[in-house]
Amino acid sequence: MTQIVIERLRELCMGFPEATEEPFGGHTRPTWRVNKKIFAMLEEEREAVWVKAPPGAQAVLVDADPEKFFVPPYVGHRGWVGVRTDVDGLDWEELRGLIAESYRMTAPKRLVRK
Repeated sequence: MTQIVIERLRELCMGFPEATEEPFGGHTRPTWRVNKKIFAMLEEEREAVWVKAPPGAQAVLVDADPEKFFVPPYVGHRGWVGVRTDVDGLDWEELRGLIAESYRMTAPKRLVRK
């Protein structure tokens, strides 16, 4: 994953109130959290970011564009969706919207109102 993509993801994720960046467990890859709960996770091996998605959204996204969206291991059964960042013509506005939705699903209501 290029440093430019990582920095752009960092900028998107850290733009939310009280967002923090921490490595995941013993790994070095970053996760973005609010209230100590993960709302976005970087996967460098597949050049992707994982985000929470509302019920039903995962299937719609993966069915619509399986080259870009996938069901991530470990959290996919909970509705999370993986978004490949190495696809041609990555729509950064669409990705920003997905990250924002994941943040809203994770953050306390007082922060969402901000």
